[in-house]
Amino acid sequence: MAIEVAGKQITTNKIAIKEVFAEDMWFNIPDYQRPYVWGEDQISTLLDDIAHAAVNTPKSQYFLGSLVLHCQDKEHDETAYIENAVLDGQQRLTTLYLLHAVIRDKTNNSSRKGSCEKVIFQEGNPDDGIPERMRVEFAIRSEVAKFVDKYIKPKEATLQTEDLKQLATNSKDVSIRNMSNAILIMQKWIEDENNTEVNILFPYLRKNVVLVYVASGELEDAFRLFTVLNDRGIKLRNSDILKAYNLKEVSTPVKRAEYAKFWEELEGELGEDFDQFLSYIRTILVKEKARYNLLKEFEDSIYAPKVFNQSTKKYENATPLLTKGDATFDLVESYKEHFDKVFDGSNIVNTGSWAFDNLVSVMQDTALSDIWIPSLLVYRKNFGDTKIYEFLKLLDNKFSGDWVARETPTTRIEAMNTVLKKIEEVTKLDVDINTKIDTLFQSTVFKFNIVEFLNQLENSTIYGRRFARYMLRKVDFLLDAPLYSERRNSYGQMTVEHVLPQTPKDDSQWNKDFTEEEKEEWTHKLGNLVLISRRKNSGQGRLDFSDKKTKYFTNSIETFPNSIRIMQKPQWTITELKENHNQLIGIIKAHYNI
Repeated sequence: MAIEVAGKQITTNKIAIKEVFAEDMWFNIPDYQRPYVWGEDQISTLLDDIAHAAVNTPKSQYFLGSLVLHCQDKEHDETAYIENAVLDGQQRLTTLYLLHAVIRDKTNNSSRKGSCEKVIFQEGNPDDGIPERMRVEFAIRSEVAKFVDKYIKPKEATLQTEDLKQLATNSKDVSIRNMSNAILIMQKWIEDENNTEVNILFPYLRKNVVLVYVASGELEDAFRLFTVLNDRGIKLRNSDILKAYNLKEVSTPVKRAEYAKFWEELEGELGEDFDQFLSYIRTILVKEKARYNLLKEFEDSIYAPKVFNQSTKKYENATPLLTKGDATFDLVESYKEHFDKVFDGSNIVNTGSWAFDNLVSVMQDTALSDIWIPSLLVYRKNFGDTKIYEFLKLLDNKFSGDWVARETPTTRIEAMNTVLKKIEEVTKLDVDINTKIDTLFQSTVFKFNIVEFLNQLENSTIYGRRFARYMLRKVDFLLDAPLYSERRNSYGQMTVEHVLPQTPKDDSQWNKDFTEEEKEEWTHKLGNLVLISRRKNSGQGRLDFSDKKTKYFTNSIETFPNSIRIMQKPQWTITELKENHNQLIGIIKAHYNI
């Protein structure tokens, strides 16, 4: 089904994935688009969510997002067709395109293989007005088009895993690196016996996963649509609709006015983060990974949850986790008080040092996920400030331990929800508060894969990994122990820099102090990395150590303890590098009780 757009008409509709990649549908990723950037978190989450829907709600549709398209009349070998330039939604579209290629090469089902082949490449049919070409053309870079021709288009092309591993690590093109990595992630997900079978996932993906497209034949109109949808659009947030739903249920007019004022003040204070704050409350109540938008989660999982009755094979109403009206407003207000206290940066009164606030700062500044926040709020609600720093350390170690050990996003979310459940479990014990807390601390919910955690930090190259900045901030935090006498504020600009440069000059001292083998092994490891508080300068970054200290690092390491410590060394050879690496690993082991 081609998307028909006449003149300056703007059309919109819902479209299933099998229709997105139908015989008369063609897409182009224009050269003004940014590169393909999706990584393990986004891809694994997408597959996990679709698989969950396929198993648990197989007859329902799963909304994946939107496409903004500029539709143009094209002609190829005297065959006319409509090409859809993708202004918004290319990350999702490219991911789905790659997924079809991977499934084509992994399946033994000939029908499924044929369906996937038609998604990747369409044979021409002039009689039906169908040109012979790739379903998705990548005009971003010519190198990307060549990559698709070699590693996507041919049958079994995605099985060239060794080539793809090399490209995922070494390609200079961002799109090629990430597309190669995406293929490897998808293969790993499909091969994992704990995940949903392709026999269940793929039919659901094709028939029940839907996108909403907005298309225009005028480029100016298409760009305007894209801008409005992403930047300037003043649309109702989930928080606005939740407020309206709940105000209708408030018991008295006086209370209704009070709650309305409270909510509006909260919206003014939190701004665009208000929906995120409400998502913490959703997690606290449901203790499961969110599957839908915030409003639907509150309606279906909190206010009117259902459970599956095995006897009747039907979903039945369950006890609400929260009622609309007064109870909802009171709960939001309660958790906002705990949220403010945790993040106000003045917890030295409770802990006797800046340790708590500094560790929170590390987690806020460098952790790409905030899934740890609900557990911290629930702990404080139940136990106040009693041993709250000790709890934060355990929580952070579990959160970061899973992250560094490369657990999937879904696994990490489930782990944090398990902590939530354990907190509520121990609060019900008929013992004093300290015994409850000790029971929580001694439970297994804080354990993580120590072997893989250490392997990643000790033996692997971490530069470029998402946790690199976090671990360097964590090291700085640990070097402040035991007094934590200074408040470490957030840094507006913070980047990771190599001490031994990635590409030393041919005549530099670096090439005398390090062999090629040593440089290859150690350049990107923890012991050779520091934090600086300004943008990296590739020219000065290549200076010899003595010059680098005075000309480059002096004004850019501020109060980073690890950076300061290294810059006080008279030289930086393989001896100092290994010694520093081992010292940092030792500090980390001690903190994580390894």
